[in-house]
Amino acid sequence: MTTPPAEALLFDMPPPLTPVERLLHLADQYTRHNDALDVLLRTATEPEPQAHADSAQRLASDTRIAVKAIQDERLYESTELMETLVRLKQLAFLTTASASLGIQSARELTALAPEAAVGCAAILAAETRRRHWSTAIAPDERLTATQRTALAQIACGHVAASSALGREFTRSRERKVLMSTLRALESKDLAARIPNSAPGAYIGGPAQDRVHLTPAGITALASVIGLPPTGPGTAPGATPRPIPAATQATTRSR
Repeated sequence: MTTPPAEALLFDMPPPLTPVERLLHLADQYTRHNDALDVLLRTATEPEPQAHADSAQRLASDTRIAVKAIQDERLYESTELMETLVRLKQLAFLTTASASLGIQSARELTALAPEAAVGCAAILAAETRRRHWSTAIAPDERLTATQRTALAQIACGHVAASSALGREFTRSRERKVLMSTLRALESKDLAARIPNSAPGAYIGGPAQDRVHLTPAGITALASVIGLPPTGPGTAPGATPRPIPAATQATTRSR
């Protein structure tokens, strides 16, 4: 697969990371990987069958590293924690398997990976606070409920931006992330766009700008993800548990 654009390298996450931050960074890596596969599928006449293999293998390795980082914290065992580790191991297994498949099949195996990583981060953050572990981050009280929701949506790889007829607009899933909210996050250096890095909104359409969390944005979301909802617009505290990766792939392929 082609080397990520120079803009993408600006947001590579430097160490050290807490386990929750590491999972949010992992979600971003999966989003970049999936976007690159989408671009290949839509623009390459005959994409190389193994064009994605190196990227997939790196992601699988990073996922296993995230598992080890959680285990190295020597946290108290709980059902939630053990399920989170199992889901991450499943994700690493599927990503490893995707490296040996064609691009379309590989894309399907990692399609829900960003959401799964964010869901695991939410569970881990809640467990971290509940048991008062040293890696818990104090909540960023400057964030509004709408901004918390937007950060979570961005972390899941659900937000892209584009323009037409002189107007900028966003494309996202429910809950909707408005352009005004995105601009507010950008002004705080919590989010940034990578030009033309996401597939178009429709087949044959122009590429869109994927919205990513900056390192500061990852830290900000890590501080509030998994908290109980504070209002009707709050999403991070209400993030559902991710479906186990193996089940996701089976469900999607039906």
